[in-house]
Amino acid sequence: MATLSVAAVLAENARRRPDKEALVEGDLRLTFGEVWRRARAQAGALVGLGVRPGDRVALMAPNTADFPQAYYAIAAAGAVVVPVHLLLSAAEVEHVLRDSGATLLLCHPAQARTGAAAAREAGVRTLTLGEEFGGLAADAEPLTSYVTRDADDPAVVFYTSGTTGVPKGAVLSHFNLVMNATVNAFDANDIRPDDVALGALPLFHAFGQTVSLNSTWRAGATLVLLPRFDAGRAIELMVREKVNTFHGVPTMFVALAAAAADAGALPGLRVCVSGGASLPVAVLERFEKAFGARIYEGYGLSETSPAAAVNQPAFGARPGTIGHPLWGVDVEIARSETEDAVELLPPGELGEVVVRGHNVFSGYLGRPEATAEALVDGWFRTGDLGTKDGDGFLRIVDRKKDVIIRGGYNVYPREVEEVLARHPGIAQVAVIGLPDDLHGEEVCAVVVPAQGAAPDAREVTEWSKEHLGRHKYPRRVEFADALPLGPSMKVLKRELRARYADRPVTVTG
Repeated sequence: MATLSVAAVLAENARRRPDKEALVEGDLRLTFGEVWRRARAQAGALVGLGVRPGDRVALMAPNTADFPQAYYAIAAAGAVVVPVHLLLSAAEVEHVLRDSGATLLLCHPAQARTGAAAAREAGVRTLTLGEEFGGLAADAEPLTSYVTRDADDPAVVFYTSGTTGVPKGAVLSHFNLVMNATVNAFDANDIRPDDVALGALPLFHAFGQTVSLNSTWRAGATLVLLPRFDAGRAIELMVREKVNTFHGVPTMFVALAAAAADAGALPGLRVCVSGGASLPVAVLERFEKAFGARIYEGYGLSETSPAAAVNQPAFGARPGTIGHPLWGVDVEIARSETEDAVELLPPGELGEVVVRGHNVFSGYLGRPEATAEALVDGWFRTGDLGTKDGDGFLRIVDRKKDVIIRGGYNVYPREVEEVLARHPGIAQVAVIGLPDDLHGEEVCAVVVPAQGAAPDAREVTEWSKEHLGRHKYPRRVEFADALPLGPSMKVLKRELRARYADRPVTVTG
């Protein structure tokens, strides 16, 4: 069996470019040699605590230097990283600890109250990152190198955000993660050693971990961490640190485009990648106009390491699409009604997006039935609906479960959101289906007004009528100061449905 470890991403940089700046956080600046020395010392401390290869170690930390150091330390010790979302309650963290079988929780002081309470209930030992864990590392015998693992051994268990039922642990192997980082760095994007990337995406999430951390370091580039995203501060930091690479979710691009007008200077961005949720074309256009930089939109899931497809310079970028599959990965469209087999559809037809390749996970931890449902005929069924055109460009239409059926007609919220995002008075919008006695479901738009704008519900509906088919435009419009976001910055539509389902209905058209 071939051996491989995610820890090699850092170890090889320490060997090839030990004095190259690897990590910047505030005033802290570390070279690859220094980060690897710290990681080996922490790995020595973990081994001293009884952590053995294959043991699961939970990691709960924001985007500070503590996260990548502990992440690579766990990998170097041969253990499995279980990243914990920072927005979870103590009860939810306890579920992750119990379900994963974690033997230890490494917790940042900022998360100490929630983490410690959850670990106590789960009977798991907690160590606080910083002084406590740092003290143990200082006294430990550093590992001389990383513990080798089989390529298919688990490296990370990502807990899906649980849009349906209890969060499940998606098991990613060393091979999954090393390949995804490598292909992202050298094939999908042109990442170079002198690049500087902003790490604003949460590192506990697959997108931030693979694309911002592992891919950036796979190419030997520098990562500048921003512990808490704020658009104005992000622009200042990018200018100061000469950042030329930005990875973000749509809500970040919305905020950056709005903040650009008040910024004294803007960074010279060469590579911008959007993922995590669909990017409205209107937002893409606003950002590209403000920053003079092209956005390459991509697509992936925790179960696919995460990147599966992305707009790539080699094929050209097409706004509104997620581009082409990654090198060595197949992304196709299958008949969505057929659940026990994968029947591929010809170009142009709408169906379920399916993925196979080196990025597809091993399965859900301890859940063979859920794994068997998701992995069919060698393909991973994503639960997303999409199309693939004759040029091979993929387009996500919507989540299977978010489709609204109004009077027997399918309405795809993403299509309605794309149109409403062009309304001058709308900053952000989420479209949901709400129960309706007459039509089964009614189309509802939840709108965050643009700064200084105050459109009313009737005006939004009338405007929509001009741009959307009769069955598609929102008869119901609600206003909110902000949209509820999950730990991975996706809009939580289930929360919106719960919030507005029981409210008195004001239908405007």
